[in-house]
This record gives sequence, structure tokens and C-alpha cells, in this order.
Amino acid sequence: MKSSDTFSANSSANNSTNHNGDAVAGSTAPAPSNFIRHIIEQDLQTGKHNGRVQTRFPPEPNGYLHIGHAKSICLNFGVAKSNNGFCNLRFDDTNPEKESQEFINAIKADIEWLGFHWSGEIRYASAYFDALYEFALQLIRAGKAYVCSLSPDQAREYRGTLTTHGTPSPYRNRTVEENIDLFTRMAAGEFAEGVHSLRAKIDMASPNINMRDPVIYRIRHVHHHQTGDKWPIYPMYDYAHCISDAMECITHSLCTLEFEDHRPLYDWILQNLDIATLHRASDSKEGVESYVLPRQIEFARLNINYTVMSKRKLKELVMQGYVKGWDDPRMPTLSGLRRRGFTSASIRNFCDRVGISRSESVVDLGMLEHSIRDDLDKSAPRAMCVLRPLKVTLTNYPLDSLDGPEVLELSCHPKEESMGKRKLPFARELFIDASDFEEIPPPQYKRLSPGTEVRLRGAYVIRCDQVIKDAEGKPVELLCSYDAATLGVNPQGRKVQGVIHWVPAQHAIDVEVRIYDRLFSKENPDDKTVGDYKECLNPESLVTLTGCKAEPSLKLAAPEASFQFEREGYFCVDRYDSTPEKMVFNRTVTLRDSWAKISS
Repeated sequence: MKSSDTFSANSSANNSTNHNGDAVAGSTAPAPSNFIRHIIEQDLQTGKHNGRVQTRFPPEPNGYLHIGHAKSICLNFGVAKSNNGFCNLRFDDTNPEKESQEFINAIKADIEWLGFHWSGEIRYASAYFDALYEFALQLIRAGKAYVCSLSPDQAREYRGTLTTHGTPSPYRNRTVEENIDLFTRMAAGEFAEGVHSLRAKIDMASPNINMRDPVIYRIRHVHHHQTGDKWPIYPMYDYAHCISDAMECITHSLCTLEFEDHRPLYDWILQNLDIATLHRASDSKEGVESYVLPRQIEFARLNINYTVMSKRKLKELVMQGYVKGWDDPRMPTLSGLRRRGFTSASIRNFCDRVGISRSESVVDLGMLEHSIRDDLDKSAPRAMCVLRPLKVTLTNYPLDSLDGPEVLELSCHPKEESMGKRKLPFARELFIDASDFEEIPPPQYKRLSPGTEVRLRGAYVIRCDQVIKDAEGKPVELLCSYDAATLGVNPQGRKVQGVIHWVPAQHAIDVEVRIYDRLFSKENPDDKTVGDYKECLNPESLVTLTGCKAEPSLKLAAPEASFQFEREGYFCVDRYDSTPEKMVFNRTVTLRDSWAKISS
């Protein structure tokens, strides 16, 4: 991973949190300290970069952003804003075979949904292709780059290993004139792919394999989504990235630890180009004498258990049909998390809690789930939905009068009075959840069973008097009686088993509920000792329940609106599949961490 609101109608996504420094919607919480912030503070104190802080978020548009990218987004945008700086959005689009406009659009939408906006116009590495080509010629003229005619397989053999030096290419000592001739002909499209490449001339004996004459240009006869068919050659990421940073006057190039071994190459390329030329090609308003090249700083990437963070593996899950697209609610992509009901505030808070360090570690998925529970507990209105309906008939409850059914008022939130109240019809026929009834209850059972009483949430105390069963002996209806004196009153002298949720049968709406769970059943799906990571897929990561019954107020719920279904968990309206004719709810998270018990 490189360093790299349609909000829920009832989410608090716009209302809080500092997400590594970028306060949103009036938040005054201080930014969490970390070693990167200390470096920037020191640079500001010494006047480096003339007091500027300019960062960038540079995704490759070859997939959707995932939760790991959110950490980089929060860091790059956050440290820029908290230091009165700017953060660019730049697509490092140097590999058009794997890139598309779809990914570009999705990335832009995810960043805006998280609550950030980039400085100025969107930038593309491809917009610098002309300059990158000229810089390559500059390296050739200085004797620091050459055209190599080894095949890709031969080049790998010549490169050596971690324990043996590389072997210089037989084409390493071509003359400047010959290299310029071949490179310009490469750019003119005269050669097939793989015939030539342009390599930096550094050190084939370097212990850092990235410094052994790395390829900086290769031939690719591929249409580019931004530049069309103009270029038959494309720069390598390591070459384009550092120059793009310099041209944009980036002060602090923040990336993850896997790029630490690439930093010497990052510095070598910039140090071997003419600074004045770089400056003239850049956005800088500073004088050449004060122009300071960007500094690459690495931090630990985000690793979460029960999750894979490899974009290659996520793409494989999508392309091979293991999930239903990049925005499948089981995916760790930002679009998947959003569709599942995660709020942007919860993700920013999670990134805050994880923090920034140089030590690799694995974060418990429960921390992310805690962040969304904490957010939705305060912001999500309550509602009732029966996932596995069991009919209840109150035999002593009067039939509906000409004035209509009895209407109860229930609070939308137990603590937030500002959310108001909702109206819920009460009638002779109800639905409760089948799991709230046991004909032969186990010890300490606190729900309904023959001869016992429970309270219906916000309504009356009822007693089960008779059980009606089907031909297979399965309960299909409970005949109960209600106590008219117990509305809002605790019964005196009677032991009530507990409180259960319900919906009125006649007025309930039919809904589809998708119970999402962790995509993988193993804590470390990448562990090679357990085989292919796909063998760790959780077969119960999606359970679809049809025929569920919900209170009628939910028919008006907007796409992405979040609710706590009382006693069941937090759910949101699916942003794509739900319609007024067929409401679809996705479970965001349970009310408590059920996996802690499973894992212990």
C-alpha cells in the first residue's frame, strides 16, 4: 500500500473528531502526537521549506480504496490542515493496463465521503509525462541512464539476489549518443514490448537491490485513460513518483514502510537531476536558492486481523465472484464499509485510535467495530424489526375500534430527547422473534415460555397461555393475554421474565435483512501455513433473511440511514438495493463483540 457526504441520514459523520489533525465540523480536539508530527514541527521551527507544509495522497487508480488507505488519507490531509498547509490528490497512473476511470471516480468519492478535499485541481502523474521524458534525457546526457536490451527474464537474472551481487548489463556502457537515439526511437514507438528498457546507472553491487540499475522506463503499447495513445513508453512508479513530488513542491512525502528500501532511489533520482530545471517545471513560487527537495518519511501500514489488505487479493475476490463487487459490505474497501453502514466519523476515529508509528503490528478488528458502535450508539435512532417472525394473538385485547388502532409513542433514542418520538400502532395480532420463545426453557431463561410473562418493549406485559403448532410440531402461533394496567407501569408482585421487541402484524412492513459478518474465519488469512487465503473465507459471512417484519416508520427511511434494531444490532438501509417497495437493511455490527467469545 502506498501512502496511501451522502452520509447516513442519521449518522454523526459530520459532527466530530480530529482524524489525525484535520478537525471537522467544529471539533476542537487536539491532534494526536506522533513521530511524523514531531519531524514537521522541527522543520517549521528551523524554517525549512520557508515554513510550508505540502503533502499529497497519491493512489494508483487500479482498485478501490480500503481501510488501510484511510489511515494514509487521514494522515496526509490531517497534518497538512493542522499546519495550515495543503494536501494534493495525485493519481500515480503509470500503469494503464491495470487502471480505469471507474477507479478514479471511486477514489474521489471515497475521499470526499471521509470529509476531506484536496488542494487545487486533481493531479495526475500522466500530466507530467512530457517533463518525465525530458528528465530521462537529462540523466542519459549525464551518463546516469542507459538503454538496456536484455529481455525482462535476463534482466532479472543479471540483477542478482539478496546474497549475491548483480552482473552489469552488456549494454551498460553504450555511448550517450546511442542511448539518446534508442530512447527517442522507443518513444516514437519503433520497438516491440520487452525489446529495450531505460535503466538508471547506479551500482550493480549495491546491497540494496533497488539500486542495481533499476528500470525507469519500459515499452508498453497500451492505451492510457488520460493520454490516449500518445506514449508507447511509460515511466516506472519509483521514477515518476519522486519527480512528481518535487514538481508539486511536496515538503513531506509520507508513505508506508515497504517503501523504506526505495528511499535511496527516491533521493538518488532527485539529487541527480538539475534542481533549477526541476524548479522551473514545478508549481513553486520560491526562489531556486531556497528550493528544498521533498523528504520521504515512512510509517507502518495498517494491518487488521480477519482481513486481507492486498489490493491484488481484493481484486481477485471481486473478479472470481467470491464477493459481489468492490462495494460488497463484507469488503474492507471504503465503499464496502460505507454500504454496510460505517460512518466516515467512525473511520476517522478508528484511524485516530490506531495512531502512527514505525512498528508493524496487527490491529484487532474489534477496534474498528467498537468505533462504529460508539458512533451509532449516540447517533442512530431506535426501531424494532423482527427477523424471524412468530405470530402472537392477544386473546383478551379488544378488536380495533372505528377510530383505528391504539397508537403508542416510543422514544427514538433513550438519551437524545432531541430525536423526538415515533408512533407505533398496537393491535391484537403481533409478531415477536421466534428466538424469544422456548416451549421448554433452559435455566435462567428470561424470555417468553408457556405460563410466563414478559414485557413488550414500550407496551404491555403479556402472558403465554397456549401454543399452536404445525404438523411437524413447530410453534406457529402463541395465544397470549395482556394486562391493560401495565402500559408504562412496572407490574407489582409479579415476576416478569424480561423485555422483548415486537411489531404489529397488520401494520408491519416486509423487509429483507442481510446479516453480514467477518469475511474470513481465520485471524490471519495471509498465513501461508493455512493454505490459500480463500480457504479461510467465512461461509456465514452473508446470511439473507426474507420475510422479516419491521415497524411501519422504517418505510420512510432514506438510503444509508442507520438504526439500532433493538436487541438485534445496528443496521442501515442499503444504498443501492433498497426501494420503497422492497426495503433492504444491512447489518453494520452487532450490539456487542460476539467474536471475542468465539476466539477465546
